[in-house]
Amino acid sequence: MAGFSVQRYAPERSTFAKLTARDSVVRRLDWPLLLAALALSFIGSLLVWSATRNRTQLNQGDPYYFLIRHAMNTGIGFGLMIGTIWLGHRTLRGAVPVLYGLSVVLILAVLTPLGATVNGAHAWIIIGGGFSLQPSEFTKITIILGMAMILASRVDAGDQLHPDHRTVMKSLGLAALPILIIMMMPDLGSVMVIVIIILGVLLACGASNRWVLGLIGTGVAGAVAVAALGLLDEYQINRFAAFANPNLDPAGVGYNTNQARIAIGSGGLTGTGLFKGSQTTGQFVPEQQTDFVFTVAGEELGFVGAGLILVLLGVVLWRACRIARETTELYGTVVAAGIIAWFGFQSFENIGMTLGIMPVAGLPLPFVSYGGSSMFAVWVAIGLLQSIRVQRPITA
Repeated sequence: MAGFSVQRYAPERSTFAKLTARDSVVRRLDWPLLLAALALSFIGSLLVWSATRNRTQLNQGDPYYFLIRHAMNTGIGFGLMIGTIWLGHRTLRGAVPVLYGLSVVLILAVLTPLGATVNGAHAWIIIGGGFSLQPSEFTKITIILGMAMILASRVDAGDQLHPDHRTVMKSLGLAALPILIIMMMPDLGSVMVIVIIILGVLLACGASNRWVLGLIGTGVAGAVAVAALGLLDEYQINRFAAFANPNLDPAGVGYNTNQARIAIGSGGLTGTGLFKGSQTTGQFVPEQQTDFVFTVAGEELGFVGAGLILVLLGVVLWRACRIARETTELYGTVVAAGIIAWFGFQSFENIGMTLGIMPVAGLPLPFVSYGGSSMFAVWVAIGLLQSIRVQRPITA
């Protein structure tokens, strides 16, 4: 299978040393990517604020509670991006075994008394002070880095043009363990994202078509088996039932999606105005600051505002695709491709479930939804993309 076009390049330790004032790290950053991500986070802060300022049962009587925390999460995420660029994706390549082991320990901890259930998913660790951690968000990053390290090892060394079957098997084995643990929570939304990430990685590295088709077939068979064996929780079954039949129990299992469509549909072209949406102000849409944050944009900013979010997400994906194509090492290409698959699918799923074209899966909208773990993870991913761009070889 033809993946991204990759030129061989032996990484040099002196890459940064060659940067001059004319060709500095700041100048080599992908600014459209960075500005689009910042704009999404800014819009997200306004939407989260609108969705939570009147919800006294959530904001502890402080209308700015979630706004401040969302801004803090964005600031911490931005700092993590800077740290990731400073370390570099190649340095993190060497740390993959440690990062992978740590992520496995964290998701295993969710299954111990340290774990907590939030919105039906036993996928969190309560830290204290009102803060919690969702380890599966960081597992997405370690799987991308780990699979890229394995699949690119012999290709970047010049030993082969594409990963062989044995190498692909090793990379799939690395991803299998976290998937099995996350399934035990169960957190089907994260599993769906990870499976799409694996597909994106295999497509980018040039693996045989048989692996891609085999993975798709295995995924379908696994979904059928999970349903047949009754491994899904009742709330998950209800979500799929509501997706298959939107008119099923509109006051019960179908309530979320019905209210979401009402909110988006009432916005029209330009929306009702920020803080003026009746559905949002009336608190008719549950989890509106997290999973259903797009409904705030649809109602209060209308088609124009919701369309702007889609455009900004498109810019992020477009720039990530350029970085994947322009890098001169397969490792960088595969890392970028994994992030593209992650952001693309999660955005489509989140927005799709608010429109009723995808089942509710409890996935946040990247950069926009409230949530520290998700925000930190997506900004680390932006740092990886920027590192891949910055550390391209410098020509004379």
